[in-house]
Amino acid sequence: MAQVKPQVARFDPIWQTIREEAQEIARDEPLMASLVHAGILHHDSLEKALSFRIAQKLASSEMSDLILREIADGAYAADPSLGVAARADILAVYERDPACHRYLQPLLFFKGFQALQCYRIGHWLWGHQRRELAYFFQMRTSESFGVDIHPGARMGQGIMIDHAHSIVIGETAVVGDNVSMLHSVTLGGTGKEDGDRHPKIEDGVLIGAGAHVLGNIRVGHCSRIAAGSVVLEPVPPCKTVAGVPARIVGEAGCAEPSKMMDQIIAGA
Repeated sequence: MAQVKPQVARFDPIWQTIREEAQEIARDEPLMASLVHAGILHHDSLEKALSFRIAQKLASSEMSDLILREIADGAYAADPSLGVAARADILAVYERDPACHRYLQPLLFFKGFQALQCYRIGHWLWGHQRRELAYFFQMRTSESFGVDIHPGARMGQGIMIDHAHSIVIGETAVVGDNVSMLHSVTLGGTGKEDGDRHPKIEDGVLIGAGAHVLGNIRVGHCSRIAAGSVVLEPVPPCKTVAGVPARIVGEAGCAEPSKMMDQIIAGA
């Protein structure tokens, strides 16, 4: 008779840490117990918790939380990379945002992380030719979080959107891995032309608050865009640009600007 091998539980340190943090909060702050039980402890995976949170945030009289949760569950089941990206995004927020002290905080409280995960579901729908439903996700994400990312845009992993108010990212924009941006950033076009018309942000870029990058231009890896800048020309790798219109004002200052989050321009 064939022996049945014991099943080894999947090791998921981020989810395990989130659950432990939730248990601690439920113990120490009873008024939060129902929230952390419903949002975290009731679920057996980060993906299930994300589906629940997304559905709660985007539900409206036009589409119920049950339907939205079913859509999100289907996306996570069909495409494991969505869960991988979510974990990378949680790590990015925890490591780069000094206001983040627990792994569960992005999942429960930070609208930049939450909006990004809503976009990821919308992008999955877009890629599967469910365009109208993808637009619905975009609309509700914009209404709920003030973050408007077109579902056709391509976003990498390990992205942090800090504060995340008034973010606009256009349809043909591409954002690489390990990018950080602050509030009021626009990755937009320059007119009403169709086709490939939005910026391409390479890995490791830091984009300061209120910066606008316009047109089908490339921002090289590990560069910095100073707060309030308007970027209309390509940016070489590992440089700092500032101003209206933006000009190169120096080197990036470090190997990984998006992780260091240093926005001080030397000599300014």
